[in-house]
Amino acid sequence: MHLLDLLAARPRPAAALLMTLTRRCPLSCAHCSTASATDSEQLDAAPLTAFAETFRPADRPDFLLLTGGEPLLRPRLVTTLAETARAAGVRSQLQTGMFFARDADGGGRVPPPIAAALAAVDHVSASLDVFHEAEVPRARVLDVLRALHEAGKDVSVQLTGRGPDDPYLAEATGEIRRAFGDRVPVLVAQVRAAGRAAAWLPEAGPTAVPRGAAPCAMAAWPVVAFDGTVVACCNQSVVDGLGGRLPGHLRLGHVADDDWPTIRRRLVERPLLRGIRTLGPVHLADTLAGAPRNAAPSGEGDAGYCGTCVSALGGPDAARAARARLRRTGARVLEHEIGRLVEDGGADGFLAGHGVDGYRELARLGAPAPTAPAGPGRAGGAA
Repeated sequence: MHLLDLLAARPRPAAALLMTLTRRCPLSCAHCSTASATDSEQLDAAPLTAFAETFRPADRPDFLLLTGGEPLLRPRLVTTLAETARAAGVRSQLQTGMFFARDADGGGRVPPPIAAALAAVDHVSASLDVFHEAEVPRARVLDVLRALHEAGKDVSVQLTGRGPDDPYLAEATGEIRRAFGDRVPVLVAQVRAAGRAAAWLPEAGPTAVPRGAAPCAMAAWPVVAFDGTVVACCNQSVVDGLGGRLPGHLRLGHVADDDWPTIRRRLVERPLLRGIRTLGPVHLADTLAGAPRNAAPSGEGDAGYCGTCVSALGGPDAARAARARLRRTGARVLEHEIGRLVEDGGADGFLAGHGVDGYRELARLGAPAPTAPAGPGRAGGAA
């Protein structure tokens, strides 16, 4: 399972489920978007495994993404979830900060429960950045990844820096490419002012809000938050519950109360979410009566792209208006065509909107070569 498989599926509703297994982490990275600590909260394993057991071959996500905090603090849960998912035809990816690599020797050997978890999942993605490297040496992380890769495991690196001009990104990507001979993909991201980073990283300046349709792929995959709530957006503030202000259209349910078919149906069919995925929150709010685009929670200023989703689209008037609008003649056709165009953009579309300039193509490293279509005389035996 190459990284591009995940990125290509990013716009497709319910193509994947992100499941946060814990907020706990033994590292104390200064940029941590979840502000994880060793004593942070985590949900009991039973509701998470029971929810995964509701996957069926005919009704399942294509991918299960296991994250945290540090999910490998719960290696047996990782193993159970990966095996349960595979039985239903679901492939799994694990995102890890590789805390255990601090004590791994040069051969990349790791503790048996963690090794079993790494073997159980289909893809292992290691987080690397200057903050992680202050606690886990890069060489040890690459040793573990090398051992996994040589054993046939699909692996990737998620590398985070300050932006396209960050010298750390240039130096680190160069070493990773040399270490693996360009056979391991690297997804390069930019640190954001969320979690602990909010205390020291200035918020990005105001950006132009698109006036026309700007479909939101972030409302395509449900996310199991730290308390088991399932939300329709992977924005960290939404996953954290927006300080108790989570609007109803972004809350899909809870793993202790709902099964996968119910969560999938709510995500796919809820009119506001359909409109957000098709038009984007700002354009959708502009078109709905009773949903003023600039109604920020404080009543001051422009709420922006994500803020509009939370504020202007958060009330019952917006939900009723979206339901009425999407019943109009031609609405389904427009929704289908825009959805098709976004999905056709695949990994390129995701990287264009979320990758870091100058590093987007690194996500393609190690990808299988596309199969050429059979030409005349090349199919059905020798010409």
